[in-house]
Order: sequence, then structure tokens, then C-alpha cells
Amino acid sequence: QVQLVEIGGGLVQAGDSLRLSCAASGRTGFMYAKAWFRQAPGKEREFVAAISGNGAGTDYGDSVNGRFTISGDNAKNMVYLQMNSLKPEDTGVYYCAATSTRFAAYIYTRSESYDYWGQGTQVTVSS
Repeated sequence: QVQLVEIGGGLVQAGDSLRLSCAASGRTGFMYAKAWFRQAPGKEREFVAAISGNGAGTDYGDSVNGRFTISGDNAKNMVYLQMNSLKPEDTGVYYCAATSTRFAAYIYTRSESYDYWGQGTQVTVSS
């Protein structure tokens, strides 16, 4: 089992930046691909960003591409989401997700691909 804990949510104004962190513990001896998803009230969970197990590849949802950056530190079992130029529509609960993988460079963008999830952290962007 892997436990994920998100840190760093909060209330910010439009145009501000925020950095989310996700700490992994448990069976961390394996290679894990990781991602961030978000869910706004009344909406389905949305893909935000993903990083491959070896950290070399990333992918982003269309709505955040160019504003958000995902990064990871496998030695520290951490994954980060740097969010710049935040908009009110970025408001939601942000979830960290991970899945073990044998394919170092593969990037998983579907929520169904992930086995482990954090409890989520609220991000609210005011206009």
C-alpha cells in the first residue's frame, strides 16, 4: 500500500500562484507514475497533470497547459504542482494519485489508471 498526503491548498486571488506538494509513504521501493486531478463542485473529476515514473515525461490538461507545472523527486517520494496565473475556474479539490508501473517513460492521464489517491486539498481562487 501507498499513502499519499497533499499539502499546500488554500484561498488565493486570481493571478496568484500556489504550489501543491504530495508526500508518498508506504511501499515506495517501486517506480510510480503520478498525477494531479481536481474536482469542482457538481463536476466530474478532471485530469490536471501527470508525470512518468522516471520523471522524464509530463502531460497536462488543456485548461492548465502553460500555467501549471508538475515535477517530482523520486528520492524524496514527492510530487509537486506549481500553479501560476490562477483563475477562479481552477477552484476545486486537488487530488494526488499514483500507480506502480514497469514502463518508466509512460504517462498515465486517465483516473482509472491510478491505484492510490490522497485525501485531497482545497484550492479556492477568488476573482
